[in-house]
Amino acid sequence: MQEYRAHVMDLDGHIELIIQLVCEDETAAKKRARALADGYDVELWSQDRKVAEFKSE
Repeated sequence: MQEYRAHVMDLDGHIELIIQLVCEDETAAKKRARALADGYDVELWSQDRKVAEFKSE
């Protein structure tokens, strides 16, 4: 299992909330982070590497 962070962004592009994710792999982490992009932009991070960015749906 690997640890990731989902950064939920506010309307000004600042981090509003950080959600810790423990997932089997990067694909699973992306799926979970994408589900959080409901009205908010979400950035998925693994340590200091940005894995993906999901725009609000």
